[in-house]
Amino acid sequence: MAIDATIVKELREKTGAGMMDCKRALQESGGDMEKAQIILRQKGIARIERRTGREAKEGLVEAYIHPGGKIGVLLEVNCETDFVGKTKEFKQLARDLAMQVAATDPLSIGSEDLDPAVVERESEIYRVQARETGKPDAIIEKIIKGRLQKFYQEVCLLDQPFVKDSEKSVRDLVTEVASKVGENIVVRRFVRYQLGS
Repeated sequence: MAIDATIVKELREKTGAGMMDCKRALQESGGDMEKAQIILRQKGIARIERRTGREAKEGLVEAYIHPGGKIGVLLEVNCETDFVGKTKEFKQLARDLAMQVAATDPLSIGSEDLDPAVVERESEIYRVQARETGKPDAIIEKIIKGRLQKFYQEVCLLDQPFVKDSEKSVRDLVTEVASKVGENIVVRRFVRYQLGS
């Protein structure tokens, strides 16, 4: 199937993928733009997963002060090269992540970074609540697991729904940008300040 160059260009502008990757995705999808975007995302995620072992020591520290001056965030995001750290996509990601932290006040970057005492406390609360319903122990453990997942979505930055697009998680956003720039991206740390607390 012959693919028109204008469609390839349009897909490239939407996704940031290379011209040949866009052309192959359009051929694979039979010219369907939406399917081609999905194909590119799937291939990009696979490439990113292969890169996760590579070190990310470059990047930037983003400072964000919320309008009104009552909330401020410092956030470090790393990539593999200083070249990518200076790109518009990477800088926008850092800005978006800092705004996310200001808006949602997460406790940690991911669930693996949460204090085990916090996880145990929440588990115990869910266990007591589930026992009051009179459900069997096997069901109670499943209930606890499900409620912990919801808890992680509230308090872990990468698991939260992205404030600008709740259809995707912050982790999806980071993976999407990493796919576009072609490097491993790591959210290293953040601190959130709020006036009076």
